[in-house]
Amino acid sequence: MFRNLIPRLFSHDEPSAPLQGQDAEVALAALLVRVARADDRYTKQEEMRIDRILARRRGLEMSEAAERRAAAEMIEAEAPDTVRFTRMIKERIALEDRSGVLAALWEVTYADGNRAPDEESIVRLVAGLLGISDRDSGLIRQRVMADLGISDR
Repeated sequence: MFRNLIPRLFSHDEPSAPLQGQDAEVALAALLVRVARADDRYTKQEEMRIDRILARRRGLEMSEAAERRAAAEMIEAEAPDTVRFTRMIKERIALEDRSGVLAALWEVTYADGNRAPDEESIVRLVAGLLGISDRDSGLIRQRVMADLGISDR
């Protein structure tokens, strides 16, 4: 069902058509997986956090969220470089949802309780590509860390 998502994302027919429903969530999940894999340690905690984020965002059952994450893992492996992938997602998600997407990325970054520089770096890159300022990204990061009970040291 999601196998054709990458070609649809990069289709020149409708380059800025908004992503809808499951496609939108799987594209977001693929970006979450990319961040989780940035430090070369994709942990069970990160998988579970992605599942919870997907379930929370769309009111899915955990089994449905896990299925979307599994599809996203395959899509992420096929997706182009992070810059192109993020730009395509940016063009196809609503401006008001970008802060929520960034918060989800920060949440996955800290899912395993570790501050991995590789993961933090990719989220900072993605924030800029999504059009979110460093200041706003920092405020979102601080809020997520506080919600997760993680110290900012």
